[in-house]
Amino acid sequence: MSCCLMMKQLRTVERILSAYATVEGAGVRLHRAFGYYEVPQFDPFLMLDDFRAQRPEDYLAGFPYHPHRGIETVTYMLEGALDHEDSIGHKGRLTGGDVQWMTAGSGVIHQEMPGPVDGKMGGFQLWINLPRAHKMTKPRYQHIRSAKIPSVSPQPGSTVRVISGTVDGVTGPVKKVVSDPLFLDVTLEPGSSFSHGITSAHTAFAYVFGGEGAFDPGAEYRVHNRDLVLFTHGTTVQARASGKGMRFLLIAGRPLGEPVAWRGSVVMNTREDLRQASADEKAGTFIKTAR
Repeated sequence: MSCCLMMKQLRTVERILSAYATVEGAGVRLHRAFGYYEVPQFDPFLMLDDFRAQRPEDYLAGFPYHPHRGIETVTYMLEGALDHEDSIGHKGRLTGGDVQWMTAGSGVIHQEMPGPVDGKMGGFQLWINLPRAHKMTKPRYQHIRSAKIPSVSPQPGSTVRVISGTVDGVTGPVKKVVSDPLFLDVTLEPGSSFSHGITSAHTAFAYVFGGEGAFDPGAEYRVHNRDLVLFTHGTTVQARASGKGMRFLLIAGRPLGEPVAWRGSVVMNTREDLRQASADEKAGTFIKTAR
């Protein structure tokens, strides 16, 4: 390891997980990289789903109306389309390269219905926990069109779409998020490398969805499609692609260190909070703030 990398406290690989097949919504077949059983290892992140699919019958049933409270959901479309609407009247369509960063806060009841474009559909959804002080904040949406997401090449052979955070002096369009997140889509050409500084105390992980490579200097292992890498603490993440190249999400954020009470798509701090959310839903008072 070079002196420079030692001074930068390189983050090494703490754990590698392989996404597993599961079914959600009204029968959508997808792959889950981590979720309920990994809390609190990924704090403040709660779940990452990979809903890339080849067959329409695996996803057309979609995700009919369901409630969210106490979290943020980040939907990043690679291809295809996702129509969404909620009980307050918000609606829209995400297409390839778009991002929706939804702060559910005090409560949103919405649905998401995926569909193909030119026979293709796929993307990711990340859940981020909100701290106790922000769980009942007013809901909001940040819908970022693909054309508004900047792309930079910080090192030779690397291309980075900057959704949130800053790379090479370029800041992504998603802002004013309490977890201070980094959300990057990194593409490496065969044999090329990438390194990026991350706040030492932040949780950081990478999710590979194309090609193969490694995240430890001199490592003999290789991670592949649908492998997730959780990093140790440190100030720098380094990646190197194999001869096949590599594409991955790099995500980081400030951990909360708070208790997690989780039921369905509602995540609060206590079981009493969950009981209140359930009572609100039954009473028709789940939505706490007007549009």
